[in-house]
Amino acid sequence: MTDTARTARAGVPERPTLDGIEETWARRWQEDGTYAFDRSKERQDVYAIDTPPPTVSGELHMGHVFSYTHTDTVARFQRMRGRTVFYPMGWDDNGLPTERRVQNVYGVRPDPALPYDPGWQPPAAPVSEAARKDPTTISRRNFIELCEALTAEDEKVFEALWRRLGLSVDWSLTYTTIGRVARATSQRAFLRNLARGEAYQAEAPTLWDVGFATAVAQAELEDRERPGAYQRLRFHGPGGREVLIDTTRPELLPACVALVCHPDDERYADLVGASVRSPVFGVDVPVRAHPLADPAKGTGIAMVCTFGDLTDVTWWRELRLDTRVVIGRDGRLLPEPPAGVPAEPYAALAGQTVNGARRTIVELLGDAGDLVGEPRPITHPVKFYERGDRPLEIVSTRQWYLRNGGRDPVLREDLLARGRELRWVPEHMRHRYENWVGGLTGDWLVSRQRFFGVPVPVWYRLDDAGEPDWSQPLTPDESVLPIDPSSEPPPGYEEAQRGVPGGFVGDPDVLDTWATSSLTPQIVGGWETDEDLFRRVFPMDLRPQGQEIIRTWLFDSVVRAHLEQGVLPWRDAVLSGWILDPDRKKMSKSKGNVVTPMALLEQHGSDAVRYWAASGKPGMDLAFDPAQIKVGRRLATKLLNASKFALGLGVADALRAPATAPLDTAMLTELSGVVGTATTAFDDYDHTAALIATEAFFWRFCDDYIELVKERAYGTGPGADSARAALATALSVQLRLFAPVLPFVTEEVWSWWRYGSVHRATWPTTYEVGRAVQGPGDPELLRLAADALGQVRRAKSERKLSIKAEVPLAEALGPAALLDQLTLVADDVRAAGRIAKLDLLPDRTTELVVACAF
Repeated sequence: MTDTARTARAGVPERPTLDGIEETWARRWQEDGTYAFDRSKERQDVYAIDTPPPTVSGELHMGHVFSYTHTDTVARFQRMRGRTVFYPMGWDDNGLPTERRVQNVYGVRPDPALPYDPGWQPPAAPVSEAARKDPTTISRRNFIELCEALTAEDEKVFEALWRRLGLSVDWSLTYTTIGRVARATSQRAFLRNLARGEAYQAEAPTLWDVGFATAVAQAELEDRERPGAYQRLRFHGPGGREVLIDTTRPELLPACVALVCHPDDERYADLVGASVRSPVFGVDVPVRAHPLADPAKGTGIAMVCTFGDLTDVTWWRELRLDTRVVIGRDGRLLPEPPAGVPAEPYAALAGQTVNGARRTIVELLGDAGDLVGEPRPITHPVKFYERGDRPLEIVSTRQWYLRNGGRDPVLREDLLARGRELRWVPEHMRHRYENWVGGLTGDWLVSRQRFFGVPVPVWYRLDDAGEPDWSQPLTPDESVLPIDPSSEPPPGYEEAQRGVPGGFVGDPDVLDTWATSSLTPQIVGGWETDEDLFRRVFPMDLRPQGQEIIRTWLFDSVVRAHLEQGVLPWRDAVLSGWILDPDRKKMSKSKGNVVTPMALLEQHGSDAVRYWAASGKPGMDLAFDPAQIKVGRRLATKLLNASKFALGLGVADALRAPATAPLDTAMLTELSGVVGTATTAFDDYDHTAALIATEAFFWRFCDDYIELVKERAYGTGPGADSARAALATALSVQLRLFAPVLPFVTEEVWSWWRYGSVHRATWPTTYEVGRAVQGPGDPELLRLAADALGQVRRAKSERKLSIKAEVPLAEALGPAALLDQLTLVADDVRAAGRIAKLDLLPDRTTELVVACAF
């Protein structure tokens, strides 16, 4: 690594420009190791960031630029505060998004039954729509290799954009959630959860995405409004009594196992404990009471099916009802009826899709005279997997679960307590965490019936009949991780024993992507593989992330660290707001209103885009505004030009010299206050407040102070020395204040007159600025002088005179005390206003008035 402290000054260019500085400095930072993590530092000198690994399944958008810029300002600030910053970058490349992208790009789908073909070559991408609808089947291993190849290409594009944006990550710390280290870490944590009884297997009702053919977890659900219709069905009660129920899912009639009413509903009190007969199928089902039944909904009595929705699951479990599953994993009705359901009427439904079966059962009900009235159209929320496009079904499957407090009150309270230990920015985001944990209804389902993920690291013995023994899974030693049970035998077995009676079978599933992503601090921190690194970075200081994944990434990470290490995985959590389009609607790919950043970075420059991003506070929404990006470009350009002017006065040699003139000490005293404000704001993760304070001062510095002082700065003697000293200190401090937000232009200017990198320079302090002030400093003097000069310039403008026009006489009127103050800066006002004579007339007006005679 090059010692950046010895990098030579570049000198002030004749024509400074923002064009091309991103490529220049991104390359230099990499060559010089400017952002390399120093692992020799002890924990108290380290600032560790658990960087969100973006999903590698498409394009980065302005929401990514928004939130990752916020994190980068924190990293740069902490580095300048003297901490060595552990700032890795990861790629979240396993899971369903990657699989779907590969399937769409290449028109393929995996079939685990097919053998691996080492010579198979993918078709040229992108393929036709017809190829997507009729995909080519390939082996599981071929499919995984294709996923790996495509994500590797995507990651290169992502890295190029992040470098262009100026993220100060240490690229030697890059990891992937499907890489060898991540797989081993994820499997190790799972095996330890299993050994402690925190991971377990169960056959249970499971939320199932038919399109992806996999189970999904509670945290991955979303409600979408969909049209539907209530059908009224007639059940037959004792003594010929009619019992009417309303349902939106009449196709589940053969899965009906009970009718449920509220315990206090007198209309059905006499039926509780009795049985009624279902229409079409003639199956006797019990009538039960349960407090979740809503007397005001429909007819007040509901059909319980196994399983129509999550409420059905609750009733089924708590009332200990029978099980009659009719929908299979393919989303079609099973070919054979469940026990107790007659085969003849069921045959009309067998093998149909849900929608087809719904039409058929409505016809059968009508023919039987048990369909009452006309359907009533409704719009209602339907459960979807957040990445899916078909409504979820509930099927009974064997899955792996991880305890998360959903069924354990003690663990739930422990996890709520962890949430109270965590510093939330903004604070109100903690309530989302607490609401989620408090509302959990079950444990975390961590197994997935997919391919491109971390394999569940267990096998099962097969008995003499070839049936697996689920109760005693075979596990590997941690030293051999990662492993793939589908291609490696368990300890003590040979591959030839796979699938034969008395042999073994590997678990076919992979772990949920969050089961790996929830371990990012452990993965990148070297848990169990680099204990020296781990003790220096864990628990980490910061988790920056989106608010929408509090229930997944944040909560899951807390669960894993609590169970394994007994601590929070980080001290602070900073949550991002949403990016809105110009109509104030949230940007999302599904809405088609997403803006991708590369063209904006190339057109306006990275600093300008970062300026827009930094205008939004943590947790607050920000509208995408090209006009704000242009303001950022203007600011960066002004920083170039103002710096060139100041350095042209020879201020580089005046750094650390004292400022003595009243106007100079006034300016520096105000700057000292800005340093204090910006430092406090950054400490509170409020980069926006820091930027606002710094930018407001900068424009006053350019428009007022430089204009007032430049005539004196051109001269010689103590006054000129003071001006140059003040300009040098102000320029040095402001470059460092802007550096976290505008890294490229500040590095460019710094290189003209200072050694090393501005991003390795120390953060400015009020002590540093105060040390340059010799004598008293009153910020009001600068405002007073600026007011006086402004009035002179307005007078010239009103007379359509040049700003450089001479003013033979000017009279300053105002309270005596105010004019006494003006006397201290009168020479600078005269010089800047080109005033030949300035008379001070006290107590003529209640405020400052400057009258000019031409």
